[in-house]
Amino acid sequence: MADRLKVDGDELENFMKLLNRSNDALKGLHRALSNATITGLGTDDLDSACEDFQDDWKYGTEQIGEQSEDLAKIIGKSKESYREVDRALEEILKDKGKNNKGGGTR
Repeated sequence: MADRLKVDGDELENFMKLLNRSNDALKGLHRALSNATITGLGTDDLDSACEDFQDDWKYGTEQIGEQSEDLAKIIGKSKESYREVDRALEEILKDKGKNNKGGGTR
């Protein structure tokens, strides 16, 4: 069973960093779009459609950003939890190995 459960702490760390960079990129995109004007693109209908799109895009990117921040935090906590379990298992196995070398009978 141990061969099925493998957690790579470095990969979790890299994924967490990637999520944070993606969130930063979304924030930059949001800032750039918020400065874009939408009036005078064409007809009133086109201007209205662009305004609706910009509002939806803003909401969507904010939601994605919040969720990616939350996911990065969860991954960070999971990574630490895996490391704690790893250390505890290592200690238990060391202690068990020392106890088995004592030459006792079963």
